[in-house]
Amino acid sequence: MISRIVLILVSVTLLVGCNANSGNGGRTTVVAAFYPLAYAAEHVGGKALAVENLTPPGSEPHDLELAPKTVARIVRADVVLYLSHAFQPAVATAVKQAEGDTVDVLSGLPVTAADPHVWLDPILFARIVERIGNVLHAPRRAVALAADLRRLDRAYRTGLSNCARREFVTSHAAFGYLAKRYGLTQVAITGITPESEPTARQLEHVVKLVRRKQATTIFFETLVSPRLARTVAREVGARTAVLDPIEGLTPEEQSRGAGYLSVMRQNLRALRQALSCR
Repeated sequence: MISRIVLILVSVTLLVGCNANSGNGGRTTVVAAFYPLAYAAEHVGGKALAVENLTPPGSEPHDLELAPKTVARIVRADVVLYLSHAFQPAVATAVKQAEGDTVDVLSGLPVTAADPHVWLDPILFARIVERIGNVLHAPRRAVALAADLRRLDRAYRTGLSNCARREFVTSHAAFGYLAKRYGLTQVAITGITPESEPTARQLEHVVKLVRRKQATTIFFETLVSPRLARTVAREVGARTAVLDPIEGLTPEEQSRGAGYLSVMRQNLRALRQALSCR
């Protein structure tokens, strides 16, 4: 891995002499590490920006690897938006070479040490949006998007206020901030990174916990295999459904015009059904 990073950085030295921002019509170039940050930059900056999402549609962002040309675009971008806390190690390494402004959107937020999934809390995401608005010199557009996020927060508060259950079971421990915001408890089959495999003892513990809580739904997500969720669902006689951590959109979601707000509203409907909310 170290030799790969060294090779990439050496290649970048050869590439940055070229105009990595050519073809952008003089617009400010923004490189976003993954979908939620690209979404915020595009909505806040509008046509004045050329925004590139480093994580391709349908790809899981945690294990993103960067080609030398991609690293060069990070180095030469006017603004780079990324997350620290080991969310995307390759991006964090490349950002150290960046010539433009670099923005760690987790900086200054009340984050849990190992959990970077702050965008699933609309209030924390609104703070990120406002910070991006200041960096991109577009505070008014940022205020408008932050207002949409606060309306989303109100919908969640209302929709999850009167539920038969407060625990939900998910394949990936991505929903801690959302759960904390709305007084829910997340029961996760795997850890913070979706590829982590639970031990047999951990899986047995989850199955026992799910039975005790009488959960009717085991959630899985769009970008990761549903195998573990389906295994637990079979063991306890529950159904499976999607709860999307919005780490990226699938090509199908893109084709039908889905976006952060619509997927979050879809998540709310899924939670209300699983928790038997009135």
